[in-house]
Amino acid sequence: MDHRSTRRGRVAACVVLSVLTSGLVGPAWAAAKDEPAPSPTRAANEAGVRRATLDNGLKVVVVPNRLAPAVTTVMNYDVGSRDVPEGFPGMAHAQEHMMFRGTDTLSASQISAISAAMGGQFNADTQDEVTQYYFTVPAPYLDVALRLHAERMKSVKDAQEDWAKERGAIEQEVARDLSSPDYVAYTRLREQLFDGTPYAHDALGTKPSFDATTGKMLKAFHDKWYAPNNATLVIAGDVDAKATLATVQKLFGDIPRQKLPKTAPIKLSPVKDSAIRMPTDAGYGLAYLAFRAPGTDDAPQHAAAQVLAQVLSNPRGALYSQLVATGKSLGTQFAVEGLRAAGTAYAVAAFPAGADSDTLVTQMRTILADIGDKGVDNDAIEAAKRQLVTQAAAEQDSIPGQAMAWSQAVAVDRMASPQAELDALQNVTPAAVNALARQMLAHDNSVLTVLTPESSGAPASSSGFGGGESFTPSHVDDVTLPDWAAKPLASIDVPEQTTAPIVSRLDNGLRLIVVPSDATRAVHVYGSIRNNPDLQAPKGQDGVDAVLDRLLSFGTQKHDRVAYQAALDAIGADTSAGTDFSMVVLPEHFEQGLDLLAENELAPALRKKAFDIVKRQIAAATAGTLDSPDFHADQAMKIGLYPKDDPSLRHPTPDSVDGLSYADLTQYYDQVFRPDLTTIVVVGDVDAAAAKKAVTKSFGDWHAQGDTPRVDLPPVPANKAASTRVPDSARVQDTVRLAETVGLHESEPDYYALQVGNQVLTGGFYASRLYRELRAERGLVYYVHSSLQADRTRTHLAFEYGALPDKVATANRLIADALTQMAAAPVSADELHRAQAEMVRQIALNQASADAIGGGLLSRIDRGVPLDEPYRAAAAYKTVDAKAIQAAFKRWIRPDDLVHVVQGPAPK
Repeated sequence: MDHRSTRRGRVAACVVLSVLTSGLVGPAWAAAKDEPAPSPTRAANEAGVRRATLDNGLKVVVVPNRLAPAVTTVMNYDVGSRDVPEGFPGMAHAQEHMMFRGTDTLSASQISAISAAMGGQFNADTQDEVTQYYFTVPAPYLDVALRLHAERMKSVKDAQEDWAKERGAIEQEVARDLSSPDYVAYTRLREQLFDGTPYAHDALGTKPSFDATTGKMLKAFHDKWYAPNNATLVIAGDVDAKATLATVQKLFGDIPRQKLPKTAPIKLSPVKDSAIRMPTDAGYGLAYLAFRAPGTDDAPQHAAAQVLAQVLSNPRGALYSQLVATGKSLGTQFAVEGLRAAGTAYAVAAFPAGADSDTLVTQMRTILADIGDKGVDNDAIEAAKRQLVTQAAAEQDSIPGQAMAWSQAVAVDRMASPQAELDALQNVTPAAVNALARQMLAHDNSVLTVLTPESSGAPASSSGFGGGESFTPSHVDDVTLPDWAAKPLASIDVPEQTTAPIVSRLDNGLRLIVVPSDATRAVHVYGSIRNNPDLQAPKGQDGVDAVLDRLLSFGTQKHDRVAYQAALDAIGADTSAGTDFSMVVLPEHFEQGLDLLAENELAPALRKKAFDIVKRQIAAATAGTLDSPDFHADQAMKIGLYPKDDPSLRHPTPDSVDGLSYADLTQYYDQVFRPDLTTIVVVGDVDAAAAKKAVTKSFGDWHAQGDTPRVDLPPVPANKAASTRVPDSARVQDTVRLAETVGLHESEPDYYALQVGNQVLTGGFYASRLYRELRAERGLVYYVHSSLQADRTRTHLAFEYGALPDKVATANRLIADALTQMAAAPVSADELHRAQAEMVRQIALNQASADAIGGGLLSRIDRGVPLDEPYRAAAAYKTVDAKAIQAAFKRWIRPDDLVHVVQGPAPK
């Protein structure tokens, strides 16, 4: 459960700095009204899509997708933060939370138990103009997911006693976001751009407003807005469209429509030029220049803004060329976010700690003003369109992504389809882009926001963060499910493997894996070179990997930086180079794109002038990073887990980066970039033999130099307990991490028992022990995550949560006690069945996107496990029993040896 304050999400600092590190037939029932068929120009991209509007007004879109035996449902309610009562900015967000707290017929425990047992990935988010609830589940459980949507549309409990508990969790969410300087700055920016309108606040809400909110008020809000005639249901995945529409009619058809409130119009006032300056806890600064942009209701103008943003973000563009490529900025981006009545556009540039941000802002203003005055050329506009087409295709090569794309287009932007949005982009003219640039990029229409890095002080060891309360799982009751859920979910069946990876080796040792799929629109290439800078970087050369990674974006031996990007733009390809590399391109340009990707990987320019620029950038960025709370927290965790001479404790310093020579860089490249440690995965509508021929042509002449390097870290002994507090003046909430080493490999039977036990602890939201204890019952946290992760030589159990300082001691004690309880007594039969079902059924969901398929295969290669390991694991999960879980926790888990790292205010 979350809130999103924008249409496609803010440009976060991690995005900016990534450059540093790299249907056509009628429905089956008379009661539903068939929607008009799409125009012939869009028919090919909408083949099989079926639409209907029920008599009660519910709009339904079904999009068949055979990529995996999974389905995503998105229920979009046309209500968001712009529709809340005066003085209650988070009411829509609060109601979103309460939709998981029970209905007239289902308890919160039942909702979570059903969702977990489906293996479901489920969540919700509240935006300015829509609230979305989504499930991704194995296709056989579509009916169950739809029933949950229907029950929550019919009624919601909204009991005051439930709200009193949930309020603690949502106020923890508020504290989490207010602990992000980037978020705080963005909210202040919005207040300036949209002063006097509902857009001036986002969906999050405030603690005072939540304290004044009652369950009765939330119930009234639900009854007012949560009606079928105010909703759009999108279903995408491995479904029979006709049968699915019949199921929707059966489950939703008798829910009455109701009279809806009128949405007040947005009345915009002129933007006043203003400036916001504040500190940040990041190791770098950010400068935003924000402008008001066209809203999505003005589709042609909004499309022009998207094209303009793509042009301005292009590495060939002036922002990157004049600021990043010359070393004046660490990274730049330009983004557009569309709400219905208006939107936000902004340029953002990153700068190192201690840099002159005022000069950088002046340069940004000059560049943008020049673009507004002179415009952009037609070639750049056409290149932007090609890139946007490829991005849209890639987004829909995912069942959840396709469902969200249709929801965005139909329910949020009120367009006919994603293809209609693409049509609007294709119809954008250079004249429209340049007219918008002149209008939008004017200096007196902007809001400047500058976040400047400030130190929070050094970390300090502590005697511990214990607490007096103990955990007893008395509330871990068996949950009785209704028959419509209990019967289909009773049996746990190991799924059949639906992908068929075709594995081969090139003569030079490169491993190629091809996954043919006619359910994709783009071809996706994922590559990885097994490496480890902690082991491969010579002593005193820490940071050489970061310099090399960034230098790869400065062109090849055949094309300089601008010419290389122009070649990519000509085919709409999106690539990234490095030890992890990738490409997405339309099928007709696959071989051409592969050649360009190989050119960047195998024949980078590595020009000396660019090396000097990049070295200065990385050294400056490193200085800020070493002073940041994030770095101190990460390093404190490593120091607690590993011996003092462990290679993973290495890190770059300004001196180690400054001391690098050009020969150091080229020698490191020659050592690390080698085909015998490389795997390439191709996912898409391609023939395996043709793909191998193309990869051989592009990568076959690549040869390794020298002996095969050691890239696996040595095993480590069991750690001892340690506690560290890392001050972070920007936060009002603590981020708490707890971890320990676990001395077993994932091929061992106990590993699977521990995984199932971990699912009992935090999997399935309120269906898990710790979510119920820490969030549902006590309101101590907004989230609590845990994971058991293994590589070839090391395994870790880790927890993370966010809590106010006075909640940390209790939460830590409850987590430790929960681990002790797992070893003291077997989990219940109900918990075991639910955890097994969730883990087995998630296997299908992990094949539901091209990215998941490609990333999963690369992960298994890196970990040294069989490519079919998920299916082997599923069989193991099914056979694990409660005694095996208890024995594994007793044998391997040491609650008293957890390493605690708290980042933020001092716990109380």
